[in-house]
Amino acid sequence: MNTTLYRGCTYPYPYIAIEGVIGVGKTTLARMLSQRFGGETLLEAFDANPFLSNFYGDRARYAFQTQIFFLLSRYRQQQNADKYLQGGSLLSDYFFEKDKLFAHLNVTGDELVMYERLYEALSEKVRQPDLVVYLRAEIDTLMGRIAMRDRPYERQMDRNYISALRQGYEQLFAEYTLTPLLVIESDTVDFVRNPGDLDDIEHHVRAALAGVQQPRLPEIGSSISSRPAWSLPITPSKESHPEENWQALGDFLILAEAVGRIGGALAQHPPIGPEGAPQSFRNSLQDAARALTSLAQRTQISLEDEFRV
Repeated sequence: MNTTLYRGCTYPYPYIAIEGVIGVGKTTLARMLSQRFGGETLLEAFDANPFLSNFYGDRARYAFQTQIFFLLSRYRQQQNADKYLQGGSLLSDYFFEKDKLFAHLNVTGDELVMYERLYEALSEKVRQPDLVVYLRAEIDTLMGRIAMRDRPYERQMDRNYISALRQGYEQLFAEYTLTPLLVIESDTVDFVRNPGDLDDIEHHVRAALAGVQQPRLPEIGSSISSRPAWSLPITPSKESHPEENWQALGDFLILAEAVGRIGGALAQHPPIGPEGAPQSFRNSLQDAARALTSLAQRTQISLEDEFRV
């Protein structure tokens, strides 16, 4: 491999994250480019989130559970990035920073403060991509693509929510400098049916990895705030949240994720069958038991005493 093509990469292979609003085509493009770059894909596990369908029906009620599940799931996935990059390129259909964008769109109050603390602790341990590709599209394009793929939990997708999400992405990438950024206007691009469009995208991606700079995003309309959503002040004092409290909070969040996976396992299989409980249910139940035990020990509570009849 010509490593000068990927200058600045920690490995001789690039880590490319593809981003954009729901329905824009991130996963499809990641899969198609992975074949051309000879690499692996790192894809979001949407279907594993047991809160997601409820979230689209009642965002206010299920926002925190949905977001925490995604945060921990994305964090665990990102821990495998270095392993993949030892043998080839890595194409992801998201980057870790998106989690904060969604959280500030959906979560509020004390729950948002709790989320912020956990996000900051986890984000320090996440590897940054060598290039972020932003697939940009207008609202009509996005709504049309969402309708075409016809996911059950997206059938009642709120246009206003997609519009707010698009504004969040626009603001994020207008000021984004953490890694190289490539913006692709995707409204008139059909990289699935038109090999020429995919060729053009591959060319631009390789040029960006080689260090060719793209001009900044065109000026964004005045209807969008001049600062990213997550620059809103959150200033709880350290004294009011001792370290042991945050450790206990981490135990609780792991417990919440494990309970969520129990719900997901039950939704797919009956709790007991001819051969006993499904392995996915067993694993989730064991994880929940370990998390509950850890939380009890950290808070100096005896589970045996508490539940003794």
